[in-house]
Amino acid sequence: MPQVPASYAWLLQEPIAPLMVRVALDAYGTTEVAGAGSNPRILAWADEVARTTGRPYDNWAADFYNDDAIPWCGLFMAVVAVRSWQGRPERLPPRNYLAALAWADWGVPCAKTDILVGDVVVLRRQGGGHVTLAVGVTADGKEFMGLGGNQSDRVNIARFRTDRIYAVRRPPYRERPAGARRVVLTATGPLSTNER
Repeated sequence: MPQVPASYAWLLQEPIAPLMVRVALDAYGTTEVAGAGSNPRILAWADEVARTTGRPYDNWAADFYNDDAIPWCGLFMAVVAVRSWQGRPERLPPRNYLAALAWADWGVPCAKTDILVGDVVVLRRQGGGHVTLAVGVTADGKEFMGLGGNQSDRVNIARFRTDRIYAVRRPPYRERPAGARRVVLTATGPLSTNER
């Protein structure tokens, strides 16, 4: 069982949590290797996505992605998507999944004022974008907490300002799970401002 901060332990006890959240939690704490070398687990994700989809871009991405120093938030979201795709093509990652902003065309569009647990949130950042899974929002709606990869060089839960949101996309559920709901949380931890 992954070791998440005590304030997020409820996610592990929630059998009704959206599948993408449960899958992402399995990788919680995965960290890139500082300096020379790479975490083989992160590098293997691109091969897993390519084996699942067989699309030309995904095969290219598997060859291209050879160093965990390359931003990997989109790669993490792609492996989460393929591990929870359940044979439904509309749940596969977008074609250019390594580019975080490409996730703005995935799933079903939602308002940034209607963020639910399990929504894919695409953020703007200097030099590009970032993609993460929502796990809660603050009562005033000015911040949300996201579970994602390449957040301080690891898979973790970080805090973000909602004014950075580029798009909110809901997984294309056939039936929305009960855990895909608005959860109000107290803002804790440092505010993430420029993920790399």
